[in-house]
Amino acid sequence: MTFPELKFKDFLHPRPQPKGLDVQCKLQHFALVTYALDPERFTHIIPERFKLDTIHYQGREQALMSVVPFIDVDFTSAVYPFPKFRMGQTNYRVYVIDQETQERCVWFIGTTLDSWTLIVPRYVWQLPWHAAEFTFDCHQDALGFYSQYEMQTRSAWAAAELSLSQSANDPWNFEGFPGLESYQVFLTHPLAGFYHRRDGKLGTYRVWHDRLQPKPAKLLHARFELLARLNLVSFEEQLKPYSVLIEPVNEFTIYLPPALISK
Repeated sequence: MTFPELKFKDFLHPRPQPKGLDVQCKLQHFALVTYALDPERFTHIIPERFKLDTIHYQGREQALMSVVPFIDVDFTSAVYPFPKFRMGQTNYRVYVIDQETQERCVWFIGTTLDSWTLIVPRYVWQLPWHAAEFTFDCHQDALGFYSQYEMQTRSAWAAAELSLSQSANDPWNFEGFPGLESYQVFLTHPLAGFYHRRDGKLGTYRVWHDRLQPKPAKLLHARFELLARLNLVSFEEQLKPYSVLIEPVNEFTIYLPPALISK
């Protein structure tokens, strides 16, 4: 199986005009800790509408999933004057293809959020979002690389610990892809997300961002309670990610409210 070549020019497009409830925010200390896993581990997680977007890695077909921690800063309305919020967040996402549209997208297992505003996505929109308390302790050197990246999450649903470091010499790993750009498009540019709502129905929402510019980093320590509990990635496997990327800050537009899919 040969993975197709992906080019940013085929995926980048101007920002759709925000309206209504749409929000914009900056994502600070944005990290992507990605694992390559046996597709069978997702048998009872991914609905039939979607298929895993797999690569051939270390002699086997593998699915990719990422743990994505960051701090939402300047989280506010994209349309109206509105207070700005700051909150820690981590998304747990699997890379899939929507078989109805053939779009590359992500399946959200769930999200942790450190903010009282959790009541809106969790209870009004029924998103699989869960309460958490975050601590980030991050330091960058004069060149912008992370001499220290420490994140801790206290959460009944998905407690987590993460320690990373970064230097200009950290290598890229894109084994299974035809080139670096294909890997970057795949990991950083899915704009549609799907998930099981808390009531069991299928939901979706879309985002927009320009080309992201994360750079490789090294994992020093990881402990993601959710991944071990779901038998997706054991604690031992969590110490051996497929790749790690960090971007100091980027900017997203999120189009709201999420949509309910009837089937």
